[in-house]
Amino acid sequence: MKHFSHFLYSFLFSSVAFSDERPNILFAFADDWGHYASAYAALEDRPGANSVVKTMNFDRIANEGILFTNAFVNSPSCTPCRSSLLSGQYFFRTGQGAILQGAVWDDSIPSFPLLLRDSGYHIGQTYKVWSPGSVRDAPYGAREYEYESAGVRFNQFSQTATRLMEVGASLLQAKRELYDEVLGNFESFLDARPEDAPFCYWFGPTNVHRKWIRGSGKKLWGLEPDDLKEKLPAFLPDVHTVREDMVDYLGEVMAFDTALGVLLDRLASAGELENTIVVVSGDHGIPGFTHSKTDLYDSGTHVSLAIRWPGEGAKGRAVTDFVNLMDLAPTFLEAGKTDIPDVMTGKSLVGILKSEQGGRVDASRDFVVTGRERHVWMSREGNLPYPHRAIRTDDFLYIRNFKPDRYPGGDPLLPKNGIEFSEDMLINNTFVTFADIDAGPTKAWLVLNGETEYGERYYDLAFGRRPGEELYDLRKDPDQVVNLASETRYGAKRDELRTRLLKILRENRDPRVLGDGSTFDKRPYTVEFTR
Repeated sequence: MKHFSHFLYSFLFSSVAFSDERPNILFAFADDWGHYASAYAALEDRPGANSVVKTMNFDRIANEGILFTNAFVNSPSCTPCRSSLLSGQYFFRTGQGAILQGAVWDDSIPSFPLLLRDSGYHIGQTYKVWSPGSVRDAPYGAREYEYESAGVRFNQFSQTATRLMEVGASLLQAKRELYDEVLGNFESFLDARPEDAPFCYWFGPTNVHRKWIRGSGKKLWGLEPDDLKEKLPAFLPDVHTVREDMVDYLGEVMAFDTALGVLLDRLASAGELENTIVVVSGDHGIPGFTHSKTDLYDSGTHVSLAIRWPGEGAKGRAVTDFVNLMDLAPTFLEAGKTDIPDVMTGKSLVGILKSEQGGRVDASRDFVVTGRERHVWMSREGNLPYPHRAIRTDDFLYIRNFKPDRYPGGDPLLPKNGIEFSEDMLINNTFVTFADIDAGPTKAWLVLNGETEYGERYYDLAFGRRPGEELYDLRKDPDQVVNLASETRYGAKRDELRTRLLKILRENRDPRVLGDGSTFDKRPYTVEFTR
């Protein structure tokens, strides 16, 4: 389908000149968007979802800049990931920002948007920055810099488009109305820009987050579920329900990508695109699928990342350096000629962006550390988290599960009052069981088929308890389903990675490995959550 941004908007706006020599920053950050973009398909050893999705605007950024193949979030949960990204620190260093429900922001922690503001940048954001948490969007000025005058319906893209079509709009008209909203919000931000000021704009739609309309991937985007047959990862059952759920998700990714094109065209028409760093990524993996969001496997932590910086470095490079999204904060600050606080543990990517080299540019970037504590507050008795940390290298993933007696996806609750689980209940209510995994058709299929011959293995992978240590050989097991931690021939590698991980955690003052390690198991991290 043609992207509206290429023929609806580019002629509408005149060029505007600004004199500040520092670059503008456009950060497009999609909720729950993992490592799914068509730019990655040609780099993969086997066909998967990236051979089905079409992301022409993300691919454009990659072709005109850098495609990062080893970008990972610090935590596969919305608020702690964003706490890490905004602060430029490991998530576990951000106090109550390290959890999802019940998060509270510590104003003493420096955040890159406010540092850029203080150095003269015009900052603004649309849709989601830091949420759930109190105060909402605190690291970005607590909604003082929110630009949503045109509306927030894009956040429910498939729902809104479907409703518009039900009352007579064509598919083209329904989509256009939503892209007009994206443009209108961006326009209000640009209109508020002081003369000569560089800008930093955060575009953070939540449409890729559940829930989306079932069947919308095909209806709105022409994606065929069965094109994914024999292309799903090994931890998911290869059934139509799951394939349809996946293409519905990919449709929302394509909606986000098209909105990105609207923003790019607006910048080009204003003569600003060539003075703007464009960064595109997402906050963690796919929701409602096991082994993904809230898990430390690649499907939960590995994300798309492309960066375009006109005039800097060789273009069209694929870079294999490991990137933690906390690295973006010092990157933005260095690019904006703003001092980087010593407290930031992220490492600026400016050197890589200015390089002429592809592949591994910085030899020290050969790993990334990830982790999680509390996601949904009532997932476990006592409001307890599922504490785990991981280290990912080129060839191995090592995971340390600190409380293997707890269920990683939340407690396996049973229906109350003699009511049996129904498909509708499991598709629409996250909290009825395994509450750290979002509701949806895939979760429903796994729960309802857990006792069948075909479904039992997938159920156990999805919901079962896990041992204290996990080790995966990524060369042989890219989907991370065969745990080798107890195998003698992998003992030396397991011990090496365990030692390396714990050393990094201690050096960076992770409360989970300091003292008796119980900080996150106590108040205020375990209080009940109320909206």
